[in-house]
Amino acid sequence: MLNKTTKHILYMSVALGMLIYAVPRLSIGEGWTLPTVFAVAWLLFALAIVASHLHAILRVDEAMDAQLDRVKRHRRRQLAQLIERRIVRRGGQ
Repeated sequence: MLNKTTKHILYMSVALGMLIYAVPRLSIGEGWTLPTVFAVAWLLFALAIVASHLHAILRVDEAMDAQLDRVKRHRRRQLAQLIERRIVRRGGQ
């Protein structure tokens, strides 16, 4: 089984390979015809895919992920305390 980083590298390589193969075949520079609009849209989507995988590979959000984990742990603790208080309150009735 591949880990996440390896998958991102593999998928980014496939997207780059598609770009390398397709760019010479796309009709760009003939004015704003339908094929040109398609080519520009296709290039933008392909570059967005490459950028998203590169973002994941470089772990840009690593600090944000750590902060979110801390917030989630804190919320779980608060929820556990709330449940515990309600159980104690009901047990005393």
